[in-house]
Amino acid sequence: MQTAAPNAPAPPTIAALPMTTFMGGGNMATAIIRGLLRDGLPAARIQVIDPDEATRQRVQQELGVQGHESPSASQRSSGIVVWAIKPQYMAQAATAARAAWNDPLHISVAAGVTCGTLSDWLSTPRVVRTMPNTPALVGQGMTGLYAPPAVSMPDRLLAQAMASAIGAHAWVDKESDLDVVTAISGSGPAYVFYFLEAMEAYGAQAGLAPALARKLALETFAGAAALARHRDGQALADLRQMVTSKGGTTQAAIEVLEDRHVGADFQAAMRAAQARARELGGN
Repeated sequence: MQTAAPNAPAPPTIAALPMTTFMGGGNMATAIIRGLLRDGLPAARIQVIDPDEATRQRVQQELGVQGHESPSASQRSSGIVVWAIKPQYMAQAATAARAAWNDPLHISVAAGVTCGTLSDWLSTPRVVRTMPNTPALVGQGMTGLYAPPAVSMPDRLLAQAMASAIGAHAWVDKESDLDVVTAISGSGPAYVFYFLEAMEAYGAQAGLAPALARKLALETFAGAAALARHRDGQALADLRQMVTSKGGTTQAAIEVLEDRHVGADFQAAMRAAQARARELGGN
């Protein structure tokens, strides 16, 4: 996995991005739009296509961007189209809309729809597939990107610039690697929330105020992640050992986790997520 397109010049600034159309105005589209606006793309250069009137009104009122019910010839100026609709609606929407634009770059955030499939629906090779995650909502997302060999370096850099507006990013060498990205970071926030729930519940059961238990859990996760990022070259096992004094409280807890094979079971859970991503993609 690479953090940037290989052998690439610097990506364009967000403010330099062309007219960008979002197919769908849900949470992920909203997160990306907020990031683009925050980093300098004018609202007049963003539009959202969504059949739901309430969604169109929301993006217009909250984000100040244009909202349309469907693409039309008047919107042919788009240089980027971001597909942020549910996978089951992609085929119909793509085939219906492909004549609306003058060969833009298409960036997909839809799980399970391969580049080849989307290229066939849109009749263009200019397709980049991405897998962001929900921390994009607060500008702390992690996005995996894949582009087929036919996609030009300028197009890759456009996709990379967009990903940078919502957090960190990394390129993968094979499209199938996006299934692994999905299992780790795409679904990953749910795993974190799962453990946070357990920590909060334990604290409350042990007599702490729920708000205090929640704060302890949240700050511990955030601080541990920050420490691991700060010491990126250090093995995670070594960082764990720093906290695990022989015969101490942490060792007692870790022994329970190991006796119950939590690490192995957690990896099995991610394999299940990867397998499901593969199934959704028809691989």
